[in-house]
Amino acid sequence: MKVQILAVGKVKGPLAPSVAEYEKRAAHYWKLGVEEVSSGARSTTGDPDLVLKTEAKRLLARVPEELEIVALTRLGLGMDSREFARYLEERALRSLAGVAFIIGGAYGLGEAVLARSQRRLSLSPMTLPHQVARLVLTEQLYRAGAILRGEPYHKG
Repeated sequence: MKVQILAVGKVKGPLAPSVAEYEKRAAHYWKLGVEEVSSGARSTTGDPDLVLKTEAKRLLARVPEELEIVALTRLGLGMDSREFARYLEERALRSLAGVAFIIGGAYGLGEAVLARSQRRLSLSPMTLPHQVARLVLTEQLYRAGAILRGEPYHKG
């Protein structure tokens, strides 16, 4: 099953190697694709509404039509690691083309993304920087694959 991550901005600094490592590990279990779009803040006057609209347009333009869209937002549904693994397994068993996880920028996700998403997922009730959200998501994708294969990575 295809798993697509669409994110505003690149991962830079000390988190970059960790994100790259978990993306590599997750790719052992899923047909993983990662696409980054630039922030809308650079091409706008910094108006949050305009930034959100610009980023939403860029993100949605990259989502293949056949993928289920999951918007990552702190107001979404929380799942533990086993529930997340079951969610992905169910999608694969139903022969869905895949899932696109969308991570917003500094202002979150625009209404267009939220309206088009089939699910909203919370990685934490706290607000996370997009780079941290990307690290948590990629680690959980790796963990979900290990859980589904009965491998010893997940101890909880």
